[in-house]
Amino acid sequence: MNTQRSLQGLHIAVTRPLAQAQSLSAAIAQQGGSTVSYPLLAVTALDDYAQFNQQLTKLATTDWAIFISSNAVDFAMPRVVEHYPQLPSQLQFAAIGPQTAEALAPYGVDNVLIPHQRYDSETLMSLPEMQNVADKTVMIFRGVGGRELMADTLKARGAQVYFAESYQRINPQTDTRLLDHYWQQGKLDALVVTSSEAMRYLLTLADKAPWLAHVTLCVNHERIAELPKARGLKVLVAEAPGDAAMMQCLSTLNVSS
Repeated sequence: MNTQRSLQGLHIAVTRPLAQAQSLSAAIAQQGGSTVSYPLLAVTALDDYAQFNQQLTKLATTDWAIFISSNAVDFAMPRVVEHYPQLPSQLQFAAIGPQTAEALAPYGVDNVLIPHQRYDSETLMSLPEMQNVADKTVMIFRGVGGRELMADTLKARGAQVYFAESYQRINPQTDTRLLDHYWQQGKLDALVVTSSEAMRYLLTLADKAPWLAHVTLCVNHERIAELPKARGLKVLVAEAPGDAAMMQCLSTLNVSS
């Protein structure tokens, strides 16, 4: 489907971390839309890696290393290869999706288990390889905090699970004055929100903002849509992760608005 210029005249706020927002913002501009950067998450290194380094000592006897994001790869793998110039031979790798798997390739990891439809914890856990994990040891590479579903599921299937947390997420915003300004200028039609954590931050910051009930929130997973839908807000859900699916989702704004 050709969506060229389909975003003409639309004003879209992108709430991804700055580095991760660039490709989508460029695609929106190419289709005639305008963007404002309003990152609700910033990804930073840990203040102290002592605990992470301690967890890495267990990799020598770990069966599966699961990476839940490309950030997990970027912040963890340099330290992993520093500890293990030759990766443990028994260690198998899994990733939440193809982008995360691609991030592993420069470290010599090219045989990565990934889901083939939706790229989320539930779909990864549904794969046959993740069913037969009794007595296996699994290390989940992630940021500080996050969902427990994957760990709980693996433990219920008899696996021993560790976390290796290599980065942290912070909210760099303290108010919504920037979005308020664009709304008052008639230049805020939609916000792209691609994590549940960012959505919680947004709904807290914009709780009393008059524009919140009028803009469309474009998300890439039904789970992210749950909170705003419960509040009666306008939400569009992309059919898949990634910029292409989000662009297709955004292209419906002209039709539905």
